[in-house]
Amino acid sequence: MQGNCGLFFESYRAEAGLFNTGFQRWSLGLFVALLLLCPLVLDTYLLSVLNLMCIAVIGAVSLNLLTGICGQISLGHGAFIGVGAYAAAQATLNGVPFLAALLLGGGASALVGMFFGVPSLRLKGIYLAIATLAAQLILEYVFLHWETATGGSRGLMLEPPKILGFSFEGERRMFYLLFAVAACTLAVVANVMRTRHGRAFVSIRDFYLSAEIAGVNLFAYKLVAFGLSSFLAGVAGGLWAHYTLFLSGEQFGIGLSITYLAMIVIGGLGSIVGSVMGAVFMTLLPEVLTAATRSLTGVFPDISSQLAALREGVFGLTLMLFLIFEPEGLANRWRLVKSYWKLYPFAH
Repeated sequence: MQGNCGLFFESYRAEAGLFNTGFQRWSLGLFVALLLLCPLVLDTYLLSVLNLMCIAVIGAVSLNLLTGICGQISLGHGAFIGVGAYAAAQATLNGVPFLAALLLGGGASALVGMFFGVPSLRLKGIYLAIATLAAQLILEYVFLHWETATGGSRGLMLEPPKILGFSFEGERRMFYLLFAVAACTLAVVANVMRTRHGRAFVSIRDFYLSAEIAGVNLFAYKLVAFGLSSFLAGVAGGLWAHYTLFLSGEQFGIGLSITYLAMIVIGGLGSIVGSVMGAVFMTLLPEVLTAATRSLTGVFPDISSQLAALREGVFGLTLMLFLIFEPEGLANRWRLVKSYWKLYPFAH
């Protein structure tokens, strides 16, 4: 129940609830309603940014499930997204309905992720990161040279997705599809956190020896974490493929894996809200840099030619500053702000 100076619970079930107060439910409902009205008032460019945010949220929360919640470092997330993208694309090109193709893409990515997750029983920390980096490099080679499935350097051209004959063509229609899948993904991961599997993931992350002594099957749960994370990554890849309508192996390089890793570090490891914040932050950062560059073109005419290097520099500087000054991410800062106002004026 809610007291005058904070929240007090009478059972573990109440404490584990997704929404502890009516204010949280009403605030979320209002936020969702405003998002659903965005396509009616925003232009095509801003809608494209929102669509990219939705895809980034799915990819970020899937990686946070594996790295932030289960503690398994992965540098191959971009490649797993690519597996889902190519699998879903090939399915739709061969006449499979879009929703079934999306699930097939997720399933293919889950199988590949679980295969490369097998070494996680013996490898930990930096050694596991190197193993997943090897998976990234292997899959990049496959994307480039398996021309019958990926189109090689020529890539693949796709058509807008259709569900029951309705075509999601254009930014506005795609927004509702991407937003719905992103919302479902967040709900799935949030509920997984409340199950015994979620608690097992956290115990493995915190101290795997104690988890094993308590009866947690480390190998099985690590494989489940790799499989579920890769499945959601494959769904994100399938959506990306049918949003951009073109696939090329260069889209799923090591840079994409590092970007998603930066999202969960900046947002907050182990936090679902942090995944959303990190995805939004990293999606807006290049757009803000582009707008700033355009505004400075009159003062510095040659700045546009240095935009690529400027982006990489700002990206690295931002990540370094977060690691130094806010290592627990934006989610922790948001939690502190909420705690302050929850106890105000009695906060210490």
